[in-house]
Amino acid sequence: MTITVRAANISDIEFLVACNAAMALETEHKALDHNVLELGTHEVFADSHRGFYLVAEQDGVAAGCLLVTYEWSDWRNGDWWWIQSVYVTPASRRHGVFRALYAWVEAHARSSGAVGLRLYVERDNARAQQTYAALGMQEEHYKMLRREFVECL
Repeated sequence: MTITVRAANISDIEFLVACNAAMALETEHKALDHNVLELGTHEVFADSHRGFYLVAEQDGVAAGCLLVTYEWSDWRNGDWWWIQSVYVTPASRRHGVFRALYAWVEAHARSSGAVGLRLYVERDNARAQQTYAALGMQEEHYKMLRREFVECL
């Protein structure tokens, strides 16, 4: 079984939207508005400052994806790379798809001068937390807060 990682392109939008919709349903029990999600996905391709998507393929078939966005750190004079919108198709889970995506992100973040990687994970998702810890990620001491102006539906 061969896993390859590549930068996503416009032809991947249908896959990316489907993955994000499935992830929201699985993790937060939210059915996202398909049109809003598709527009939001297109915006990443329209403005590279928003970030970029990666697609992992298993034997040539799309098996997973993620989004990288940036957060400026004045303390470190550099960008944190945020790993977001992670999804691996059910049939491809536990086969190294996320590990391959993560390895690509870490290598490119290091070579680009990023100050580090961050992500957030559902509090009850013990399996994902174990996966992230096995890759060397550590829990932050921050508690995340929000105030929404546009609700995901």
